[in-house]
Amino acid sequence: MSENRIVIFDTTLRDGEQSPGCSMNVEEKLRIARQLERLKVDVIEAGFPIASPGDFIGVKTVADTIKECQVAGLCRAKDTDIDRAWEALQGAVDPRIHTFIATSPIHMQHKLRMEPDEVIEAAVAAVKRAKSHTSNVEWSAEDAGRTEPDFLCRIVEAVIAAGATTVNIPDTVGYTLPHEYGERIRTLCERVPNIHKAIISVHCHNDLGLAVANSLSAVINGARQVECTINGLGERAGNASLEEVVMALRTRKDILPYSCGVDTTEIMRSSKLVSSVTGFPVQPNKAIVGANAFAHESGIHQDGVLKKADTYEIMTPASVGLSTNRMVLGKHSGRHAFKERLKSLGHDLDNEQLKRAFERFKELADKKHELFDEDLEVLVDEEMYRHFGAYYKLTRLHVASGTRDTPVAVVQVEYNGEESMHSAWGKGSVESVFNALRKLIPEAAEAEVLLYQVRAVTEGIDAQGEVTVRLRLGESIVQGQGADTDIIIASAHAFINALNKAAYQRHKPGKGV
Repeated sequence: MSENRIVIFDTTLRDGEQSPGCSMNVEEKLRIARQLERLKVDVIEAGFPIASPGDFIGVKTVADTIKECQVAGLCRAKDTDIDRAWEALQGAVDPRIHTFIATSPIHMQHKLRMEPDEVIEAAVAAVKRAKSHTSNVEWSAEDAGRTEPDFLCRIVEAVIAAGATTVNIPDTVGYTLPHEYGERIRTLCERVPNIHKAIISVHCHNDLGLAVANSLSAVINGARQVECTINGLGERAGNASLEEVVMALRTRKDILPYSCGVDTTEIMRSSKLVSSVTGFPVQPNKAIVGANAFAHESGIHQDGVLKKADTYEIMTPASVGLSTNRMVLGKHSGRHAFKERLKSLGHDLDNEQLKRAFERFKELADKKHELFDEDLEVLVDEEMYRHFGAYYKLTRLHVASGTRDTPVAVVQVEYNGEESMHSAWGKGSVESVFNALRKLIPEAAEAEVLLYQVRAVTEGIDAQGEVTVRLRLGESIVQGQGADTDIIIASAHAFINALNKAAYQRHKPGKGV
């Protein structure tokens, strides 16, 4: 393996699962393991086999199934733990036993209640026991971030001599800062005489928000394995985020001339799967995989990205498995982004139409946090209708319905500056609205509904719904759309939108009156 090759050790199924409320069953673990295999991580730590019968089965199932990655199981420095781990792992292509013991003064004194020499003896015995099962043995110094450097050098040298092929130096409580953590790795490289016989690994927690920074500092100073999790899951504040570590290595090769085998185009799929299985949503501003990671709302940013993506994007959306970036249209958006979005929707407005539509867009953006394509369609349609001087506009809608009542709708429409109102009943609320519109608008009297379709265009209980209506009006067929958080209102807008489109087609310049 190249000296600049970084081993990616994923512990989503072990440390990630230790996030409170994040337990996974065997089937869920296997689904994630298969996705990690597609992601091409080097090592999958599948669990802690001694922890429970379920965890044992989970580790064994992953070990027996995964063929393209090493599979590891964690165990304490105890014979029973190590033997149980081997029982679960032995079906793997390249099984790894990962054993650990605490090495910091506070852990040795208050948790283990052991003297330093006893800890070294236990660590060496554990490595030898694991080595009797497999040549692939990793040893970890729990709480290495707060371990005395001299003692850490002693114990690392001893476990390598006993047969450890990977030595992990975890910042278990997320205590260190990048410069001191990097110095700790460099000290091991310089002072441990047999350090060349093992790979130095790092496992950083995020209690101070420095897990990724510490991991990268360690790599610069000689570490060649990074232990991380999808979405940064893990105990307390979580672990180093795999996607952030990997994309930092890929993006900053000028400072980080290292490589790894991860297929970055599988990152988004991996993130979404882990979020779905665990029920832990990813915060919108999360680096790499957050909903806003490739989203732009500022007009200045949008203008720059549309001219050259590199102005505000240091990596491409495609590199992490996204099809494109996202231009969020809101009150901060500029004319350039607005015009480009309209073009993508098939609308090419002249300068005067664009000016008026953009003014109306800004007015609406002050009322709504984010505008969707359906909102823009309405703006464009109304601008087009204004071009020939008359269009229908919904000004009031009231519907009464119940389990034992016939739905009744009262609808008010404005046309040419004048308002008219009518009521009607129907078999359902939507039909009652359509029947009222048929009475109000002469062109709609014989309108036949050929298609009525509803879909959600946003998420959550307050999701905006889009309604599509296709009408037969005499010899012509026309389609309209409407969007609102209330489906009944969206339906009325869609029906009226179709009528306005039909009227525009009849009266637009060049068609005669």
